[in-house]
Amino acid sequence: MNSTAVPGHPTAQMLYADVDFTQLSWLELQWVNWYLWIGNPVLATGLASFLLHEIVYFGRCIPWIIIDAIPYFRKWKLQPNKIPTPQEQWECTKQVLFSHFMVELPVIWLFHPIAEACGMSTWQVPFPAWKQQAAQIAFFFVFEDMFHFFAHQALHWGPLYKHIHKIHHKYSAPFGLAAEYAHPAEVMILGTGTIAGPLLYCWFRQDLHIFTVYVWITLRLFQAVDAHSGYDFPWSLQHIVPFWSGAEHHDFHHMAFVNNFSTSFRWCDRLFGTDDKYRAYRQRLQKMKKLNLSKDEFEKMERKMIQEAEQEGLRAEAEVESYTFTGKKKTA
Repeated sequence: MNSTAVPGHPTAQMLYADVDFTQLSWLELQWVNWYLWIGNPVLATGLASFLLHEIVYFGRCIPWIIIDAIPYFRKWKLQPNKIPTPQEQWECTKQVLFSHFMVELPVIWLFHPIAEACGMSTWQVPFPAWKQQAAQIAFFFVFEDMFHFFAHQALHWGPLYKHIHKIHHKYSAPFGLAAEYAHPAEVMILGTGTIAGPLLYCWFRQDLHIFTVYVWITLRLFQAVDAHSGYDFPWSLQHIVPFWSGAEHHDFHHMAFVNNFSTSFRWCDRLFGTDDKYRAYRQRLQKMKKLNLSKDEFEKMERKMIQEAEQEGLRAEAEVESYTFTGKKKTA
């Protein structure tokens, strides 16, 4: 018996006693090998969940760190005059690591026992059919996007913004590592949208596998990091899927403080009218591109537009911070 096995808890060998390994795919066999190697299914699932989060998050951030260091890519930078310094990236990384180990680690570790109690599979093989997984992930994306839209707006209410969300708005020109740069309370609040979808689904359907959740978490982390990257390439997903938000959508929120509260999709902001300033800004930019300006003239006008948006954002931020828990403005 593996030394990590807990007395009274079934070992991985016992769990797979009746499995025909010849019928499993290569990936399913690796899944089985992981559980056999660790020996304790609870420990194996907890470790896999946390390692996945760390590897995917920082693994996705590395390409953006490299891109930020190469001047060639500035032509696609949404705010080209604001490149994060190594010091800024290191300060951001320290806060992110603190949140990961002190806030997210306990939540990640507790997620799968709770989800298992609601009917989720963990160590079991084979995996569900890909069509079933795709439908589940689509539901998670829609659920999270709607949850985030309303929760994010709530975090822009005076006291919640001043004491919680303001940390995330430290960078008016975000970069990949800043995706999870936030107050611990915000990590919990907005993170709820990511895990509540799978939990609710488990509760009602009881046919979810944690492998599907891992695919969902991977895609969600890619979305979050990319949305904070600060770059809009011709091949970025929002140019292929029109309702996808992407960096171009979220970067405006950091730059101007207002509008664009959703994560993955644009439809909530369009439906509730919280993208009016963003659309006006993009229209001005598109008109400017048609003026046949020189490169220097265009960059000068773009810088002016960015400065105007930032100044308007600073005024909006000051207005939000002037409210107290009673809802009344502070008096001088």
